[in-house]
Amino acid sequence: MHVPFFELRDFPEGIETAIQEKVAFTLAEKRFVLGPAVSAFEDEFARYQNVPHVVGVGNGYDALVLSLKALGVGKGDKVLLPGNTYIATINAVQQVGAMPVLVEPDPESYNLTASGIARAIDKDVKAILPVHLYGQACDMETIMGIANQVGLLVVEDCAQAHGAEVGGKKAGTFGQANAFSFYPTKNLGAYGDAGGVTTHSEQVADFLRKYRNYGQSERYYYDVVGVNSRLDSLQAAILSVKLAHLDALNTERQRLAKIYLQELQRVGDLVLPATQAGCGHVYHLFVVRTQRRYALQQYLQAKGITTLIHYPVPAHLQPSYAHLGLKAGDLPITEELANTSLSLPLFPGMTEQEQTAVVEAIRQFFA
Repeated sequence: MHVPFFELRDFPEGIETAIQEKVAFTLAEKRFVLGPAVSAFEDEFARYQNVPHVVGVGNGYDALVLSLKALGVGKGDKVLLPGNTYIATINAVQQVGAMPVLVEPDPESYNLTASGIARAIDKDVKAILPVHLYGQACDMETIMGIANQVGLLVVEDCAQAHGAEVGGKKAGTFGQANAFSFYPTKNLGAYGDAGGVTTHSEQVADFLRKYRNYGQSERYYYDVVGVNSRLDSLQAAILSVKLAHLDALNTERQRLAKIYLQELQRVGDLVLPATQAGCGHVYHLFVVRTQRRYALQQYLQAKGITTLIHYPVPAHLQPSYAHLGLKAGDLPITEELANTSLSLPLFPGMTEQEQTAVVEAIRQFFA
């Protein structure tokens, strides 16, 4: 049996037909750039998130860059972020001219901790960029407490955590500006690149709406020097359909994760994902850890089971970030996660037979 790592399937049943119908309707409208579909999705996602403003942009990376830009983060500023995040988060900080400061994550939740943030704060730090990694929401109430106490800005990276909650509030509602990716594999995914920013600030939203469209306030009038990062109308239409099913999609991810958590307990040296108290997990990825990571991956591949590694080389050991002056051993938790993590197949529509095949193969490997 071949088990894909991820596959777009008709789950819940009928969603593909609904998407095709919505796309056909949007094509007939012929309003492809910042058309009614974009405004509709922005309004719908704002209601879902319970925030006053959502601004659609071209992709998740732009959402990060524009969020930082809208808050005035730039040259001479430092931004605290986890050392084990995806490279896009760190690149975004560099893109606005700021300095990324890589902080060790919690070894169990893999997210930023209050103690780690506190140790890294100095006079040049302007912002904290917590990442809700793998779908596990950060302890935003504690992080916001620190930020408010010392006057730091917060930008949440919600690329993997659509619908995750902390204390009854959605991830992406705590910071001054919060970035979402709607890449096709995300919990809320388009059929191409797409992104968005949530904010409670009318001033931030106004800046973003201008900046994403060359800085234009009205046709051919430009208040700032902006960029072209507009959410495509067709992608917005697809996202509107999928948003209506996001909670059901997340519930299915959580159901599949619960099976893994039950069936893989005390198997070999596997370390299973932990959910931090009070912080929700929507399992964008189901990441296990083992000292035999590569051998397990090769064994599963031979059985027709596809896995991925998120992420095999941490940013501070990449050639592109040699200028940070960090070397092997400087971030031991980050490096341990990079050396031992393996992401198992988990996606809405995954069959019982597929998941059983994964579980049985892992048990056989460690037998």
